[in-house]
Amino acid sequence: MEKEENNKFLGEEKISKLLLKFSIPCILSLLISSLYNIVDQIFIGHSELGYLGNAATGVVYPITIIAVAFAWCFGDGAAAYLSLCQGRGDTKNAHQAIGNSIFITFIISIIFLILGFVFKDSLLYLFGASEKSIEYARAYYVIILAFIPIYMLGNSMNAVIRADGSPTFSMISTLVGAVINIILDPIFIFGLHLGIEGAAYATVIGQVATLLLSIYYYTKTKTFRLSKKSFHLYFPVFKNVIKLGISTFITQMSIVVISLVCNMMLFKYGSESDYGTDIPIAVIGIVMKVFSIVINLVVGIILGAQPILGYNYGAKNLKRVKETFKKVVIATIIIGVVSTFVFEFFPEVIIQIFGSQDVLYMEFAVKTFRIFLFFVTFTCLIKMCSIFFQAVGEPIKSAFVSLSRDLLFFVPLVFILPIFMGIDGVLIAAPVADLLGIIVTIFLVSHFFKNLKESVKVKEEVVTLKDSKKGVIISISRTHGSQGKEIGKLVSKKLNIPFYDKEVTALVAKESGLDQEFIKKMDPSEDETSQMYLTTSPAKYAIEAQEKVLKWIAKKGSCVLVGRASDYVLKDSKNLVRIFIYAPMDYRIKKVMEMYHDTKSEAKKNIQESDKNRSNYYELISGQKWGEAIHYDLCIDSSIGKEKTVDVICDYIKNRNK
Repeated sequence: MEKEENNKFLGEEKISKLLLKFSIPCILSLLISSLYNIVDQIFIGHSELGYLGNAATGVVYPITIIAVAFAWCFGDGAAAYLSLCQGRGDTKNAHQAIGNSIFITFIISIIFLILGFVFKDSLLYLFGASEKSIEYARAYYVIILAFIPIYMLGNSMNAVIRADGSPTFSMISTLVGAVINIILDPIFIFGLHLGIEGAAYATVIGQVATLLLSIYYYTKTKTFRLSKKSFHLYFPVFKNVIKLGISTFITQMSIVVISLVCNMMLFKYGSESDYGTDIPIAVIGIVMKVFSIVINLVVGIILGAQPILGYNYGAKNLKRVKETFKKVVIATIIIGVVSTFVFEFFPEVIIQIFGSQDVLYMEFAVKTFRIFLFFVTFTCLIKMCSIFFQAVGEPIKSAFVSLSRDLLFFVPLVFILPIFMGIDGVLIAAPVADLLGIIVTIFLVSHFFKNLKESVKVKEEVVTLKDSKKGVIISISRTHGSQGKEIGKLVSKKLNIPFYDKEVTALVAKESGLDQEFIKKMDPSEDETSQMYLTTSPAKYAIEAQEKVLKWIAKKGSCVLVGRASDYVLKDSKNLVRIFIYAPMDYRIKKVMEMYHDTKSEAKKNIQESDKNRSNYYELISGQKWGEAIHYDLCIDSSIGKEKTVDVICDYIKNRNK
């Protein structure tokens, strides 16, 4: 009950108050993470290493992003799966998902470690190392790479800690690592004269501290417990972890692609300019990390707005969705404009934080801040709108907004413009990509709100729980075209008990305050993209409400339920009978052709798509294989005829109760 009240609170409390409550912890957590990427370069820049040291760390940085892309993919995927499991009271699959994510993260980290050492110089040169910076890059890289399993495990486990209801502990564990890094950097670099190796040692010791705190937390978790069995690879569960984390992986890898092509072009055209190769590589590394602070401020705000947007979008409360979006846009523009002002008029102040350098270095750094980040406000808005689309259950739009700016526009421009403009073309590629990206973003956002306005007009069906008697709860899962729904209706009629199918949607809407059309997106028979909606933040409200409604129906008495993984949701019900109805493909094609007037090829295609969607939905909700006989009490081929199938089911129920 507390969860439902908290959800409705999102639809009633003052939005500015909610934003402060949810955004501040997100912003702090992200800014702390940014410290890891910046402190080394600050101290290195003030040491005798100068810009060559910063160039070396800039070369290694994209390689660590590849590692963290895998760690966050598995960690965020396990965290999202844990959230689903929490909603349905599932402890078995939760611990398996988390254990599997830790195990696979470790295996990938070892592979990454081996390949990283084997192809050490090739990777460093690929990401922009020069003959002057290669020794520094090697020294830094070897230490960072040796501890890469610790780095990856710490990042992967931290995401799960947040999902377990301990975001403060997650933030503290990261903060402790960052503080240790900050304290040890000057001691190792200046006090012990370890140079760039000292910066690397300070970083990895901080990472060890973060991992140790994460391991400690895993001994006292709130909603799951790990055992040896948790680490046995169970693909049906881990497959869902990957699905839920893949968007994070794609986002991180896009950063790698941008860093790679940017460094490659700066290296190539820098060698043809007065700046050489190392100054541009060093500068772009600093610029990107300063820029990450600005982006993290914006990301923290929109992540804090996610639950507000998700719930109110699901409830089709257009006014609150618009108001929340407007406030976030205003905050984003303010951050972007202030940042632009600083980057345009005071770039020297920022550069000097990372050490005072020679004339050419300062000249290129000033130029880079002013040109590369000229449209930083647009960049912030693009990133904000990408997460906004994710928050309202539009994963395709979210990915397109983000990747269009980075991959569709920036990458081609960074190859093309330098041909005509030299090294300046690399810098100009960013604001041009921002300009094109914001045009795409504005179009998609405008289109979204226009369509949202139309969907509010849909009339919702009003349904109440039906009276019933104490007895059997029949859950029917079925393949498309096997006539499972019609059979369920006949069974309910013959046994004189209530039948629930589409009625569940209306009951979920009533319970949660969400819109029926939104809830239908979760239904694989209603929307072929339901799998994607299940991986977005607003879907959790509908999932929680649906599970509660199914349990209410079961408590009311005997009934027939169709689909919605009800056999799994109600697995603890004593009187539950789980039935799976199937039929040969030819039989199903014939039935679909009769019902929907499809051609034979259309019917076959629709059956395959529908079965795939139902399978994906069921496996994500339950972690079990859809249609596998072991999960059902009775599996029956409905090609024997609808009436005979009904008789078999009713006879089974009758004999079972004897």
